[in-house]
Parts: sequence; C-alpha cells; structure tokens
Amino acid sequence: MKEDYLKIIFELGGTQTKVSNKQISLSLNVAAGSVTEMVGKLVKDGLAEHTPYAGISLTPEGIKIAENLVRRHRLWESFLVFKLGYKLQDVHTDAEVLEHVTSDHLMDHLDDFLGHPSHCPHGGVIPNKNGNYKEDSHQVLADAEDGQSVVIDRFIDNHDLLTYLDDIELNIGDKLTIINHAPFEGPIKILIEETGQETNVSFKAAHYIFVK
Repeated sequence: MKEDYLKIIFELGGTQTKVSNKQISLSLNVAAGSVTEMVGKLVKDGLAEHTPYAGISLTPEGIKIAENLVRRHRLWESFLVFKLGYKLQDVHTDAEVLEHVTSDHLMDHLDDFLGHPSHCPHGGVIPNKNGNYKEDSHQVLADAEDGQSVVIDRFIDNHDLLTYLDDIELNIGDKLTIINHAPFEGPIKILIEETGQETNVSFKAAHYIFVK
C-alpha cells in the first residue's frame, strides 16, 4: 500500500537522507521486487525521488502526505497503548485501520484528549496539526562504536522487531554501552547501564533501533 511506503520512508529518515530499497524491504517485510515497483510509482506520482545506487527520499509533497499519515497513525498508537493498555508490538494493525477512517476533526479532538503528545510509544515523533515537529535521531545502534555510550531514542514500527525487543527487555530511554560488534554481521553485545545486564542484539535489529 502506497501509504505504508510513505510512512516507512519518513520513519527511516527519507525527509533528509536517502533510504535504500533494502531498508524498506526489511522494515515492511516485503520482497525487493515489490519495493522497486512501488518506488517507481511514488516517483511517477511526484512523491519521491530515486537516485540509482544512493536511494529514495521524499519530495515536499511526499513529506506533507507522510506527515499527515504518521500523525494519524501515531496518535492512535498512543491512545491504544496509553489508554487501552495494548502491548506495543500488538498496536500497529488496529492503528492502521483507524488512521484511514478518522476525520481531521476527530484527530484534533484525539490530540487534545491525549495532551498533545510529541512522541508515540515506540519513540517516533508526532507532527502537530500545523505539521511542526522536532526531527528524529537517525543514528542506528549498528553504527555506534565499541565503547560508546548511547540512549535508545526510538524503534522502527515493525511487529517482529517490537516482539523481539520485548523478549530481550530493551526499552526507549535505556542507556547502553556498546561492548563489541561480532564480525561477519554477528550480534552486537551491549551493557544496559541501569541493570548492569549484558545482552546481544542481532545485527538486523540493530539497524532499526535509533540512538542518540
């Protein structure tokens, strides 16, 4: 679905940098060929720009649409998690349905009811109704250096990833020290500073955990 691609390109940093087809494919759990086809449609519709071997970024029109979709989706995620007690990894599907059947009027009231949250439960920014927001961090855990201390800022909104992170008890706001990167795309060993616990994060997951 076109909207899913706009949201994930936004989430991966496509308002400022180039996002690869591979990143989109992994994040949405779709085949590489499907990504290539949809990227072509987004470019044709004037919503994205594609530079061979560099990646995809959103045009101003694409950013505007993505911001509106992200706002709707993340406000509903916030409501479902904080008011109805959903588990984070279970919230995406229902938020996806609700975002498409909600009027602007209802979104404004939902925003008021929630107290105008700036971020959703998995750390993603929520644009306000005027389209203003603070840009997310785009440094991924995989790129942090051995010995560096970082704070988990947000997670990609992917069910399998969020289930995995729940299993290894990694949360937004956790302070980590990077112990080492195993060679050949092996796991990254980290120390969770609050608990003193060491754990491994898979190479793939570490590309969808953003830190600052």
